[in-house]
Amino acid sequence: MTRRRTLLAASIAAPAAFAFSPQAWAQQRFASMFVFVPAGPGGGWDGLGRAIEQVSRQTGMVGSFQFENVGGAGGTVGLPRFVGQRRGRADAIFVAGAVMVGAVLANRSPIGLKDVVPLARMTTEPGVIVVPANSDLQNIGQLLAAYRSAPGAVATGGGSAGGIDHITLGLILKSLGRSAREASYVAFAGGGPAQAALLGAQVRAGISGVSEFSEQIRSGRLRALATTGDTRSLPDVPTLKESGVNVVIGNWRGVFGAPGINPAQREALVAYLTALNATPQWTELLSTRGWDNAFLAGADFDAFLRSDEADTLAVLREIGLAS
Repeated sequence: MTRRRTLLAASIAAPAAFAFSPQAWAQQRFASMFVFVPAGPGGGWDGLGRAIEQVSRQTGMVGSFQFENVGGAGGTVGLPRFVGQRRGRADAIFVAGAVMVGAVLANRSPIGLKDVVPLARMTTEPGVIVVPANSDLQNIGQLLAAYRSAPGAVATGGGSAGGIDHITLGLILKSLGRSAREASYVAFAGGGPAQAALLGAQVRAGISGVSEFSEQIRSGRLRALATTGDTRSLPDVPTLKESGVNVVIGNWRGVFGAPGINPAQREALVAYLTALNATPQWTELLSTRGWDNAFLAGADFDAFLRSDEADTLAVLREIGLAS
C-alpha cells in the first residue's frame, strides 16, 4: 500500500494542550491579528484561518482580525509577500500545509516554509474525488476504468501542481499501471476555483479535501465517488482502498509565524494556538467541519516538517513530479 505516514498519522495532541482551565484561555492574547492566506477565498487554508478567527472571537482571545489572500502555485506566490512584508511582526500568522510542501519542491521555489517560523499543525483531513452531478461517470469504478484506458482524456482539477491533490492523482494512476506523467491535471489556486471549474464542466473530475467540496456534495451539485482516508469519511462513499486502489493519503494544515520574530514572541503565538486548540468551541468546530485534530506544536512540529518534506520529495520522485 502506498501511504503517506506523516500526512495521515493519527491525530497527535500535546497533553498540555488539554490541561488548560477555562480561565487559561478565556483572556485576550492579542489585541489584533493579521492572517495571511496564500490561496484564494473558499479553500482549505482560508477555511482554517476563518475558523481560527471564529473561535478566537468567541473566546475573546483576539480583539480583531485582518486577512489577506494571495493565491497561486500552491502558496508559493503569496509566501514571498508575507516573508518580505511581515518580517518581525509578532501579531501575524501564515496558514499553509501539505500542499505547500509539495508545491515548493515541484516548483523549485527559492522561498519555502524554511523561511517562516513553524508554530503548530492544527488539522488533517482526507481528500475526496468528485464529478459533476450530471457526469456520465456514475461511480469510482467507472472513473478508474477511464483513467486506466486513457488518463490524458480525463481532465482532473485540484490544487497546485505538485500539491496533495496532484500527488493523489499520480498515486492512483501508478496503482493502475499508468504513469503520473500521463495525467491531465488542471491546477487551480484553491478549492473555490476548482469547484467553479467542475460546475462549469471545464474538468471531468476533481480532487480536494472533503470539507472543500462538502457543501456542493450535500446540495447534489457534485457527486462524491471515493475518499482517500483509511476509513470512510462520508456516508455511502467508499474509500479508494475499498475500491481496489491501495492509496491512503491525507492533508494536514498548520500555522506559521513571520520571519524575524524572537523566541518569546514565537512562544506567545504557540501558547495562543495551544489554548485555542483546548477550547470546547474548537472541538465543536472540528466536528462540524469534518476535520481531524492533528495538533502538534514547538519542536515536535519542527521535526514533523523535516520528516514530511523528506517523505513528500520521495513520493514526488516516485510518481515523476520531481527530480
